[in-house]
Amino acid sequence: MACNLKFNGMNGEFSLDKYKGKKIILYFYPKDNTSGCTLEAIQFSELKDEFEKLNAVVIGVSKDSLLSHKKFIEKHNLKVELVSDEDISIQEHFDVWKLKKMCGKEYMGTVRSTFILDDEGNILKEFRNVKAKDHAVKVLEALKEL
Repeated sequence: MACNLKFNGMNGEFSLDKYKGKKIILYFYPKDNTSGCTLEAIQFSELKDEFEKLNAVVIGVSKDSLLSHKKFIEKHNLKVELVSDEDISIQEHFDVWKLKKMCGKEYMGTVRSTFILDDEGNILKEFRNVKAKDHAVKVLEALKEL
């Protein structure tokens, strides 16, 4: 699935074209500053240099606003790029915006998922409905095997 998506990032709008020649780790998470999402973002940040050695960039996507992302980055000293998908179009494109259930209530939300893309936006590997703990390490190991 090649994609030509545009993001609202912390440094303005950009597209995946910005990363020509690199693999892209595109991870989707439900919400800034929640325990699982914070753990995942910190772990991806800690491994940023390892991903870069493999010619890959890590981009986190949620429906939070750019202001929320800015506060999240500052609070936890995050090193990964975070982009805002407030209209959930990117999440719908990757089929991670789903009906979820919690405490007997149903609602639409982001299913924590990660995609390794080549520099053309083609999916090389996908991880769906993952747990945050140690997920970044698993993605790094998968990238090494590609």
